[in-house]
Amino acid sequence: MPNLALTPKQNLSSFRRIAIGTWRAAYDPTVYGTLALPADGVLRYLETFRARTGKRATLSHLMAKAMAITLSEMPDANAILRFNRIYLRRDIGVFFQVALEDEVTGEIDLSGATLFDAHQKSLLEIVEEFEQKVGSVRKGQDKNLEGSRNMFKKIPFFMLNTVLDLIGWLSFTLNLDLRWAGIPKDPFGSVMVTNIGSLGLEEAYVPLVPYSRVPLVIALGAVKDEAVVQDGQIVPRKMLRAFATFDHRVLDGMHAAKMSKTLRRIFADPEKELGPLPPAP
Repeated sequence: MPNLALTPKQNLSSFRRIAIGTWRAAYDPTVYGTLALPADGVLRYLETFRARTGKRATLSHLMAKAMAITLSEMPDANAILRFNRIYLRRDIGVFFQVALEDEVTGEIDLSGATLFDAHQKSLLEIVEEFEQKVGSVRKGQDKNLEGSRNMFKKIPFFMLNTVLDLIGWLSFTLNLDLRWAGIPKDPFGSVMVTNIGSLGLEEAYVPLVPYSRVPLVIALGAVKDEAVVQDGQIVPRKMLRAFATFDHRVLDGMHAAKMSKTLRRIFADPEKELGPLPPAP
């Protein structure tokens, strides 16, 4: 008689299969940290932006530009580890997770979209590009991405670890362009951002994804009303917490401290740091 009564789960999503092939024992150099950011200013900024443009700008769009600015000012953090050497990226890519639902099985799947060099774009350009890319992902119109998802659904379970390790080694360690094989070019960018607050979660630390070679992952929690000490007085503020997971082989506390100062500066004066708001119609 078995120790547990078990039934194999059927119809696993492509992300679930990839997840199984990704993580093993916890021996990686992962560091976790939390940054509390006053959100009153950015919420007003977004509300005015939406009213003037009719575009559904969110904290995710704003964070794309904020993180791109942060990495542009801290180029050592815009890096990748190859052959035990750190290489600096020339482009800044911000990857966002996108939730999907399989039309056939109903399984929840995860995919993503990457925006490059958002620090050089206006918020309106970011919103429009993000909408276009996410729309393509959700409609299954991204040929490279759909090819990858379908490929992983066909890989036998016992080969998942090997295949993912091989793709990561070819794509990032050897730095080969594998688009001919259906693998997107630089699909994960420099930093991964996921908005867990949109799911109603207040806090969570997201694991690093080894085969992506991305050394920094940011999870945005839900905005909450909190009592904050300001100028010696207790006042109510809207607060957003960012939960960071980073690879200690690439980043350390000094990098994190400088990047947190940049994010605080951006959140303190979003119109100055992110660009002026569009004129009122």
